[in-house]
Amino acid sequence: MSSESRTAVVIPAAGRGVRLGPGAPKALRALNGTPMLIHAVRAMAASRAVSLVVVVAPPDGAPEVKTLLDDHALPERTDFLVVPGGESRQESVRAGLDALPPGIDIVLVHDAARPLVPVDTVDGVIAAVRGGAPAVVPALPLADTVKQVEPAAAPGDAEPVVATPERARLRAVQTPQGFDRATLVRAHESVTDSVTDDASMVEQLGLPVVVVPGHEEAFKVTRPLDLLLAEAVLARRRANDGF
Repeated sequence: MSSESRTAVVIPAAGRGVRLGPGAPKALRALNGTPMLIHAVRAMAASRAVSLVVVVAPPDGAPEVKTLLDDHALPERTDFLVVPGGESRQESVRAGLDALPPGIDIVLVHDAARPLVPVDTVDGVIAAVRGGAPAVVPALPLADTVKQVEPAAAPGDAEPVVATPERARLRAVQTPQGFDRATLVRAHESVTDSVTDDASMVEQLGLPVVVVPGHEEAFKVTRPLDLLLAEAVLARRRANDGF
């Protein structure tokens, strides 16, 4: 794939984020006074390889999200587009793919709830797709031992352990995940099973997915404690880098 390949990012931001409690959708929760979605958009646009960011809004919230992007300073070299999403993450990503113009060869899919991804991680994913990988995921080794269990017979019951996978062979996957555009479109046209990430869809096609190093600051903000950690990361960046 040419080094001149154009890259777009699709950010599905239509979820409610119930684990953060009642209130605004998770992507619109404030982080250091700015919605997480804006942090995530800026993180993707920080890469000079990214020419377009498509934000997939809640089905009835596209005008609100468009206003949000207009009200915040974003890199002028990057184009931004807001489209309404669907009821599921897969439907929302597909809506973002459908909105891409011709000339985009590489597509990144990024969680709006990962607002602090360093630009080096974004660039690393793009470089691996440019190098010929049809699908790329950033990931980290696991710090904890993992147990495979049988589901509990009833809520609150103990879960029996059935296996202990070899930790050295496991990775915790992050985003942005990167794809050759044609591969990702084919996956969304062919795979109908519910999956937790787009790379899983490419796996079901029998195509290779490769892992590149992730970053500890690319964690997902899911629970209230994660918001505190994210605020701490931003405070450290301001102190060290003037971010």
